[in-house]
Amino acid sequence: MELKGKIRDLYFPDCPIRNVISRIGDRWSILILLTLEPTRQPMRFKEIQQAIPDISQKMLTRTLRNLEADGFVHRHAYAEVPPRVEYELTERARSLTPLLDNLVQWAATNLSGIIHDREKFYKQA
Repeated sequence: MELKGKIRDLYFPDCPIRNVISRIGDRWSILILLTLEPTRQPMRFKEIQQAIPDISQKMLTRTLRNLEADGFVHRHAYAEVPPRVEYELTERARSLTPLLDNLVQWAATNLSGIIHDREKFYKQA
């Protein structure tokens, strides 16, 4: 169940998997957090979109809103013409990024073995 507009999962309100990890573990959230992390500087929407070229504008907007709602991303809109909006990681997100960096390292170390096992599995099927 997506948490859109909800504070907690209806059936499992205290479950960290359903209430936290499922939200940051979607297809785009980790990529966005890792995109914002190295710069430690605010990034504009288009800069994030260019760094993740296969994300649609709609999904980037939705994911940034979810990350903002969960306190991982701070959005700052400037009253300028044309309008300027910047996104940056919060302290909560900065406490998460070392764990994500470890996950990326683990994935890089194990990628070839995983691909090999997938090929072997699907050849048998």
